[in-house]
Amino acid sequence: MTVSISNPLVRLPLAAAAEPALPSELEAEVISLFDEFRNRLLRYALSFGLPVQDGEEVIQDVFLSLHRHLQLGRSRENLRGWLFRVAHNLSLKRRSIAHKIRKTMKSDRALVEKHLDPAPNPEERLAAVQRQNRLRAVLRALPEKDQCCLHLRAEGLRYREIAEVLGMSLGAVSISLTRSLARMERVD
Repeated sequence: MTVSISNPLVRLPLAAAAEPALPSELEAEVISLFDEFRNRLLRYALSFGLPVQDGEEVIQDVFLSLHRHLQLGRSRENLRGWLFRVAHNLSLKRRSIAHKIRKTMKSDRALVEKHLDPAPNPEERLAAVQRQNRLRAVLRALPEKDQCCLHLRAEGLRYREIAEVLGMSLGAVSISLTRSLARMERVD
């Protein structure tokens, strides 16, 4: 049976369009070896200190290499040993590359940090000025006793000392400071 496409000259067999291609004998063999050795090879690759993602990529490269190896008609003797040798070499290579990348990134980061200006940028300076202005406005809006409590606490006096200086009870100092700090935190 044939199916017609918009071009009347092109006709495709319906059966060919509907059936997926079956894996070749070579692909079936590679898939079988993959199923058998994947987990063991991954554990071996991870023993080199590679992250799982890198280990997975090593395993993928191992089986791509195996497919090429078999496709070229090379030796099928001791494929298990061959798989582990290729995994070993690729894992060492991947670890070496990762080490070089980390080393380069570390030196690049140090170089950038060395040349960074530690002073805040204009945006950060503006934000700091605006924050200070908001906090000052809240401080000025507080009752005089609350302002005094905050100033004395900022000078390092303890609650008991503040209570003695202002002639207040210890509880009143605590309430005043708690209330004042809560207002300032809401604005901040």
